[in-house]
Amino acid sequence: MNFLRVCHWLLACLFLGALSGGAAAQTPGPPAAPAPSATKSPQPVCGPDHSIIYKRAVKLLNDAERKLNAKYTAEAKTLLKEANSLFTILIKECGPSQAGRELTEKELQQEAINKKLHDEAYAQHERLFKSAEEKEKRADQLRRQGQEDASDQIRSQAVRDYELANVQAVKATLYALRNQQMLFQYLNK
Repeated sequence: MNFLRVCHWLLACLFLGALSGGAAAQTPGPPAAPAPSATKSPQPVCGPDHSIIYKRAVKLLNDAERKLNAKYTAEAKTLLKEANSLFTILIKECGPSQAGRELTEKELQQEAINKKLHDEAYAQHERLFKSAEEKEKRADQLRRQGQEDASDQIRSQAVRDYELANVQAVKATLYALRNQQMLFQYLNK
C-alpha cells in the first residue's frame, strides 16, 4: 500500500472517530435498565472539572481552525484529535444530563449549518480522493507505457488532490466537533 493511501486511511479513522463521538451526544439511547443489585452507582454530575475540559476542547478547536486556515493541516489534525478526546469524555460523563436539555431555535439552526458544512466538506473530500486515485492509476499506466514525463505530471496532480482531500476531511471533522461544542456550551460558565 502506498504512502498516500495509508495517510488517507489514517485520516478516515480520525474522521470516523470524531463522527462517532458526535453521534453519541446527539442520539439519545434507550433508557437504562435498573441495576440488578440493590445499590445503584451514582450518576456522574457535570461540575467545574467538566467546565475546564469543555473550555480546553473549545480552545483546541479554535487553534485547529487557525492552523488549518494557515495551511498547517497536520497540526490542525492533531489538535482536532485531542479536542475529540475531550469531547468524548464530556459525552460519557455529561451526556445523560445534556440529553434532557432542549436545544434553542438558534442552536438547532447552528447544528443544521454545521451539519451542512460537514456534509459538503466530506463530499468534496470523497470527490478529490477518487480523482487522486484515478490520476494515480493513470500515472502508473503511463509509466508502464514509457511516458515518464506525463506520468510524473499526473502523479503530482494526484498528490495535490490527496492533499486537498485531506484538508477537506479535516474541515469536515472540525464542523462535526463544532456541533459538540454547541451541545456542551452550557458548561461554559
